[in-house]
Amino acid sequence: MNIIPIKTHKITSSDKNILNILDRYLPKLNEKTILAVTSKIVSITEGRTLEIGSIDKKKLIQKEADWYIDEETQYGHTLTIKDYILLPSAGIDESNGKGRYILWPKNPQKSANLIRSYLKRKFRLKDIGIIITDSKTTPLRWGVTGVCVAYSGFFALNDFIGRPDLFGYILKATKVNMVDALATAAVVVMGESVEQTPLGIISDVPFVRFNKNDPTKKEIDAYHIEMKDDLFAPILTKTNWKRSH
Repeated sequence: MNIIPIKTHKITSSDKNILNILDRYLPKLNEKTILAVTSKIVSITEGRTLEIGSIDKKKLIQKEADWYIDEETQYGHTLTIKDYILLPSAGIDESNGKGRYILWPKNPQKSANLIRSYLKRKFRLKDIGIIITDSKTTPLRWGVTGVCVAYSGFFALNDFIGRPDLFGYILKATKVNMVDALATAAVVVMGESVEQTPLGIISDVPFVRFNKNDPTKKEIDAYHIEMKDDLFAPILTKTNWKRSH
């Protein structure tokens, strides 16, 4: 697998169209390529920012989250769940925002589908994938890793259930989360600080199963797990979550 980061200018609220940024900086893409795009530049070009101090941050977090814990947790953060991702502050970020809160894209899946459709036409491709990425923390580990906010053009999971392992044992629970694994790899290369490389071209991925259509609701639902069915249900279901909307 190869990942090439793409450097851009500093994306600010004066940038109004993500497709214009792609036109300006992307080289010609080849078949069976996946483009990683940070959620931050998608949000900025969609106008999903607010001036810091113009709104109470806690109320903003509660509005943007799907679920939240009312009291502050460690280090003054609010623990939330948004789009089936456990993360602080509903993904709202201040870094590289030039004095503004940066929210998640309004509809990340719609944005991913739009980018894929555009690049597919532009470069006359049959198979191209898109991942919109962000960062998250992992319980019991310091540091952030990448996570997929939305994807399009390939299958999120590689399902090995029912297949034999090296010694003939039939696998009963093994599914590989392709979208988060690829997002993590891309974010490592794209960086988290002053790199100014919010795009990453992922190639040489024979383990990816491409899909010529946008992911269906059924496919997206199959990628998510409800709290009660999760391996960590004993923790998640006993937490005092409040529903945002």
